[in-house]
Amino acid sequence: MLDKPLGASPALEAIAFVLGALTAGGGTVGYVKTGSVPSVAAGWTVGILYGLGGYRLQSRQPYGVELALLASIVLGGASIPRAIRSGKPVPTVLSLISIFGLLTFGNAFRKTL
Repeated sequence: MLDKPLGASPALEAIAFVLGALTAGGGTVGYVKTGSVPSVAAGWTVGILYGLGGYRLQSRQPYGVELALLASIVLGGASIPRAIRSGKPVPTVLSLISIFGLLTFGNAFRKTL
């Protein structure tokens, strides 16, 4: 039996937790500044997905990389089109975060295939 799922590492855990904190924190800041309920809902949803992925990686449970990759896909799907259309800083930063997550967790997932 394997100690850890393939592709799991302490670095991946830390990245998932940091991205989760960034997205949840950003959603909260968006709500505080503008009163935007969609910002807080989306930020916390994506943050929880990243956090759950990090937790599952840390606990050596399956699907940690996949959950973090799903969070990156959801974040990118929402932010990249907005960044392209508007060019505003917040969607652009969220797009960069999602691209980083897509590359990081996508590469880890690819290694499990």
